[in-house]
Amino acid sequence: MRIRPAAALTGALIGMSALFLSPAAARADQADPVDHVDHADQVTDQSRHTVTVAHRGASAYAPENTLAAVDAADDLGITWVENDVQRTKDGELIVMHDTTLNRTTDVEEVFPDRAPWKISDFTIDEIQQLDAGSWFSPKFAGEGVPTLEDYLDRVEHNHQKLLLELKAPELYPDIERQTLRELRRAGWLDRRHVQHKLIVQSFGADAVKQVHDLRPDVKTGFLGTPAVEDLETYAEFADQINPSYKTIDAEYVDAVHEVDGAHGRPFEVYAWTVNDAQTAVDVAHMGVNGIITNNPDVVRDALEDAGYEVPGAPAAVS
Repeated sequence: MRIRPAAALTGALIGMSALFLSPAAARADQADPVDHVDHADQVTDQSRHTVTVAHRGASAYAPENTLAAVDAADDLGITWVENDVQRTKDGELIVMHDTTLNRTTDVEEVFPDRAPWKISDFTIDEIQQLDAGSWFSPKFAGEGVPTLEDYLDRVEHNHQKLLLELKAPELYPDIERQTLRELRRAGWLDRRHVQHKLIVQSFGADAVKQVHDLRPDVKTGFLGTPAVEDLETYAEFADQINPSYKTIDAEYVDAVHEVDGAHGRPFEVYAWTVNDAQTAVDVAHMGVNGIITNNPDVVRDALEDAGYEVPGAPAAVS
C-alpha cells in the first residue's frame, strides 16, 4: 500500500513560516568566502549506488554522538558519519542528539537539582564533567560529550566524512553561522571538504536556507518528507530530501529525483533510520541515494550482497 507523501509531512512545515530570511540576513558577513566548485561533468548513474551513513556514529556499537562512535564506524570501514550539533549556555557547540542531557549522560547524578537538564542551561565546563558512555556499556565509562571542534578533529583524523545535523536550531539563534565558522576554523570549508566530505542538514527549513545563503557552495539536506508539490520550494536551498524510510515509497523517491536541487542536479534522497538487512535492500530498491543506520556494517554488507555499489562519497555539488 502506497504511503501518501502529503500525509507524511514530518518536518515539512517546520520553519515554513520563516522559510525566507530577510535580505539583511542573506547579505550578512559570510562565514568564509565561497570557493566555487564545478562538477557539471561528474554526473553519474546513481541507480545502483547507495551511500551508507553511520547514524550518530556507529551507534549500535558505541554510545551515540561520541568520539568512540566515530572510531567504531572507522573500525567497521564506514566512511560517512552523521552527528547532531547544539549549543551550551556559554555558547560552545557540542555534539548530542537530545536537547536534554539526562538520557545519555549521568547528569541526574552529577547535577540532581538542575532538572529538566536542558543543554542550554549548562556551561561547557559542566557538561565536560559528565559521563556519556556508561549508560551504553561499562566498557565506555568516562566517555565524554564531545565539542564540535573535537568531533571534527576525530573525523578528519580517521579520513571520514560528515553529515552534520543542526539539531533544534530554533533554540539556538544564529547557530547556522556559528557552525559554519567552526567548520571554517577546523579546515572543513576548503574546496576538498566542501566538494567531497561535508553535508549540512536540518529539520528546520529556515536553518537549511540560512546555511545555503551564507555558504552556497556547501551541500545541504532537508530532513523530512515534503509533499511533491512543495519540492520546488526546497530546491531553492537544498540538495537532498532526507526522510524517514517509513514515509516513502519508490514513486515518491522517483518524484523527488525529478526535481533539480539548489546546485542544478537532481535531488538526492538519504533515508533514515534503517537497521536490518532486508529493510536496507527494500529501501535501496526504492532508488534512494543513501541509507542512514545505527548498524552501518549490516546495511553495507546487505547492499553489497544485493549488487549495489556502496561508494565512499555521494556526487559532489556544483
